[in-house]
Amino acid sequence: MAIEWLISAMLIAVATPAFGHFETVRPVWARIARWLAYLAVTGILGATVGRPWTLLWVLGLPVAGGTFHVTWCLKHHINPLTAEPRERYEQLRRRPARTRTPRPAEAQDGRAGDNHA
Repeated sequence: MAIEWLISAMLIAVATPAFGHFETVRPVWARIARWLAYLAVTGILGATVGRPWTLLWVLGLPVAGGTFHVTWCLKHHINPLTAEPRERYEQLRRRPARTRTPRPAEAQDGRAGDNHA
């Protein structure tokens, strides 16, 4: 199981300084928790299902994340390598959670947000 840990350590060692400057919005504790969760899943997979599935996790997660990142950035007209325009990138990262919008019938009846019938 040493190869899985070596690859995981190398990914963390390279990814943290290479992409950390884009993480201006997320708090430090959340960034640390994300890496700890990644390592925990690596360890659990290695101890239970074995090397092939562990390597799929270790290598597949960055590929899936990178694919999502590039797609998301291009959809929002942001350069996926430089996060420019930076103001737009940070604005999208800080976007508040979506709230429930009233249905058209509720909006017309003036019942928007009214939960009792």
